[in-house]
Amino acid sequence: MYLNKVNDIFSFLGPITDFLWEFPRNLDFYRGIPILGNFSLSILLLIGCGIYFSLKLNFVQIRYFKRSLQILKKKNNTKVGISPLAAFLLSSATRIGPGNIMGVTGAILTGGPGALFWMWVSAAFGMATCFVEATLSQIFKEKNGGDYVGGIAYYGRKLLKNSKFVGFFIASSYIFYALFTLPSQVFHMFTAFGSVAGLITGQTYSRTDNVYIVIGIIIIVLTSFIIFGGIKRVTSVTDYIVPTMAIAYFTIAIFLIILNLDKVPFFFISVFSEAFNPSALFGGAFGIALQQGIKRGLMSNEAGQGTVTMAAAAADAKHPVEQGFIQSFGVFLDTFVICTISGFLVIIANVWNIDTFDFTVLRNDKLGYFITSLKVLSPDFLETPIQLIVSLCYGMFAFSTILGMIAFIEVSATEISRKKYFLNIMKIISSLIFIPFGVATVWSGLELDNIWIISDLTNLIMVFINIPLILIGFKYVQQSLDDYESLEN
Repeated sequence: MYLNKVNDIFSFLGPITDFLWEFPRNLDFYRGIPILGNFSLSILLLIGCGIYFSLKLNFVQIRYFKRSLQILKKKNNTKVGISPLAAFLLSSATRIGPGNIMGVTGAILTGGPGALFWMWVSAAFGMATCFVEATLSQIFKEKNGGDYVGGIAYYGRKLLKNSKFVGFFIASSYIFYALFTLPSQVFHMFTAFGSVAGLITGQTYSRTDNVYIVIGIIIIVLTSFIIFGGIKRVTSVTDYIVPTMAIAYFTIAIFLIILNLDKVPFFFISVFSEAFNPSALFGGAFGIALQQGIKRGLMSNEAGQGTVTMAAAAADAKHPVEQGFIQSFGVFLDTFVICTISGFLVIIANVWNIDTFDFTVLRNDKLGYFITSLKVLSPDFLETPIQLIVSLCYGMFAFSTILGMIAFIEVSATEISRKKYFLNIMKIISSLIFIPFGVATVWSGLELDNIWIISDLTNLIMVFINIPLILIGFKYVQQSLDDYESLEN
């Protein structure tokens, strides 16, 4: 009953969130403008910044792509902060999440295979945006004991006349965004690990079964233990989870692609042909594919939102732009590798053209549709093991996202106060209130859709906060890159 009341309190947010995400596409005169009418303001800001930064920096994301890999391979014994590699993996912990499966599947089911092409386009330019915000985070980071702290709240404050109010407002906005994103990630973990339990035992469990109770308790205890160990304990976990799960997911995907090599040409034909001319099954409108691809791509890799800048600031980089190179590569890994793999599997399975499946029903269940695609592509005797591994990866992606977000909450909170008791309060609220809140919603059998809508709204708010800031601070990034290049020559 009480959970339903919480859900009802936020019931008014749905229409507001939808309006803001679509504005001004929800206005008839704007929607009638050729090409431009396909883009909402938020998408224009994100993709526009990416194009602008790419041109002004002579496509830094391409010129220094190889350098980013070289920096990641270097050994870095840091005394303050964390290594560039650890910062990269920490940021990847939040980028590589359930959205890499759910978001991609949803984009394809709504906009058709061509949506994946537009995801690539958004990521190609988003890499430049990520370079800018990560470099700004390094330029304006501060030392806090044995750690470096920084990110959007810090560079926002310093770029706007060192206003403490600005820092407080931005830090509070991020904390609010992250806290209300945590319950949805908990839901993803339950979905995944409940599926794992079912596949192992061959039974179907309801949310009130003991299995779900045990899963919930483990999530709360494990999250709290890791979070209260500080950012270095978090990175020690994400250093392991992110590459392990990414490699496992990548290996399964490559195996399925090899088994279905005859379908690979269909993938490329579908993606490139339907990018500009989607079939009627997916709405038949160029604008739908474009909008879905760009929106889902940017929301997955988080370029331009400022929501992973805390990781970039935490690194003990030799030069600010080097962490920019690394974080730019993070966008590439997220979209061109992980998201593309998910899209590849959904498209070559081609479930929408198989008569034995009801596409109109399946398309409403993104995770179910993805699992169905795996079944179509898998040999019968490997169907269960493959589902087991992918479900485990899905759950661990959600877990790493939770760890990264709570770590970033603590870093953002240092902009408000660096007193230990305050930071501990933030940890308690994150891991011992909002995580159990997410667990309770699952146990109660509620979806609480209006709570998840808050995450979409705050996501958009972060975009509107961050884009003006990185445009204001761009001159410092240019100067930093010029300095780096002068030292290299």
